[in-house]
Amino acid sequence: QVQLVESGGGLVQPGGSLRLSCAASGSIFAINTMGWYRQAPRKEPELVATITSGSSTNYADSMKGRFTISRDNAKNTVYLQMNSLKPEDTAVYYCAADIQIGSNGWSTYWGRGTQVTVSS
Repeated sequence: QVQLVESGGGLVQPGGSLRLSCAASGSIFAINTMGWYRQAPRKEPELVATITSGSSTNYADSMKGRFTISRDNAKNTVYLQMNSLKPEDTAVYYCAADIQIGSNGWSTYWGRGTQVTVSS
């Protein structure tokens, strides 16, 4: 069994910063790509950023320069540093990871999400 648990969400004023964390636990043999996605009210889910096991990163255009994704492979944890937050960044942020359990194939696992609200 694998679990991804996000933390670090909350209420922040426009222009502020938050750092999200997502820790994977369970019978993990290996983790490849980890990433963050978000879903705002009445909108489709969208990619925020991804990072491979070799630390290659990919960002959605609207997040470039404001958000930074990183990971600690020893802790099976991925982070999202969010700066210069805007009200339109308000959403539930979800962590996802491609994980191999034992000698089985790879599967994508998701966290339950953490709410980020940007408001004055």
